[in-house]
Amino acid sequence: MGRLEGKSVVITGAGSGIGRAASLMFTKEGAKLIAVDKTDAVDETVNLVRAAGGTAEAIKGDAGLEQDVASFIGKAVSAYGKLDAIWANAGVSGGWVPLHDQTVEHWQEILRVNLIGPFLAIKHASAQMMKQGHGGSIICTASVAGLKANAGGTPYSASKAGVVSLVQTSSYSLTGTGIRVNAVCPGLIETGMTRATFERARERGTENKIGQINPTQRGGKPHEIAAMGLFLASDEASYVNGQAFPVDGGLTASMPFAGKLRT
Repeated sequence: MGRLEGKSVVITGAGSGIGRAASLMFTKEGAKLIAVDKTDAVDETVNLVRAAGGTAEAIKGDAGLEQDVASFIGKAVSAYGKLDAIWANAGVSGGWVPLHDQTVEHWQEILRVNLIGPFLAIKHASAQMMKQGHGGSIICTASVAGLKANAGGTPYSASKAGVVSLVQTSSYSLTGTGIRVNAVCPGLIETGMTRATFERARERGTENKIGQINPTQRGGKPHEIAAMGLFLASDEASYVNGQAFPVDGGLTASMPFAGKLRT
């Protein structure tokens, strides 16, 4: 028996990075998956899952649009008869834009995807879970940038701080329902969003310096974030609620890092 055996799960942003790693890990543990992404890469994720013997269906959708969120949650119910867990993982970085060059439109798009998206996932997933009457797990991807300054651009950091608050307040809004709402806060992880940083370091021959300001002294991998999500989605986390967990090599344990840097 896998840790998610028989559970119906939705993962957004499943086309790459953390979402793809989670899709593979969750289905290996027995989950039946609805994989969601805006791009055709979600089809490749589902093909990988099926090649490994897992169960998954792909849906192309925008995690920040209410009609799309309602649709993919409905798909989980029609395909698998229920919804046990959802990971609202889809997000955008917005890049590094100087404060005085940022526009309202720039902020609105980042907040739409990164913060309104998780809100919509919580709203619609919890309504379905309450109908079922046996609780469930809702996971949102926040970031260390939502916990400390200088880990991301201003609108990105604000959106992720909002996610941290959202899971805290939502857990209380859902008091007594058995539905748990938690967040994962990745540090520097090699994904499509951060690929340019890693590629520039490789070109300069400084890849060994990536992540040197955390005590683990390396960057992270998508599967390391997926593992925290797996725990939160599982029944092992039945008493974990309203929390935001950094998975960052220890970066947020102490700011700034005072150890010896590699030369």
